[in-house]
Amino acid sequence: MDVKLNRPSLSSDAPAQQASKKKSVFRFIQDLKEELSKVTWTTKDELTLSTKVAIGSIFLFGLGIYLIDLVIKGALDFIALLAHFIFG
Repeated sequence: MDVKLNRPSLSSDAPAQQASKKKSVFRFIQDLKEELSKVTWTTKDELTLSTKVAIGSIFLFGLGIYLIDLVIKGALDFIALLAHFIFG
């Protein structure tokens, strides 16, 4: 039965591996800078408008949920009142 053992890298390979890791880190940073230069960032006016729209939407949805809650509560109170009159 043939078994292959994973041998640890020789100490002579360590500087070469460190150099390749440094190159890969520098390459990653360089690629990152290139990609970030391609990004179209929002302007202050766009960001302000988007924030206002988000806050307004949250307010309107909250108001809608509140009104629906009031309608449901009123309907349940009405049912409870009818039950009280019918069953005493």
